[in-house]
Amino acid sequence: MNDKMENKGEELKGKAKEALGNATDNEQWQGEGKAEQAKGAVKQAAEKAKDAIKGLKD
Repeated sequence: MNDKMENKGEELKGKAKEALGNATDNEQWQGEGKAEQAKGAVKQAAEKAKDAIKGLKD
């Protein structure tokens, strides 16, 4: 459960960074924010897949 919260937190941090980049017209922050969001989303998808596999084994 802790990994899921960390992944969601990373995604939300990325959204905030992208929004700040948009507000300040900072392309670096925009890019970093998008990358963090994608990284968090990929990790969340991996966790869901692990949960699904675990469910099949049970």
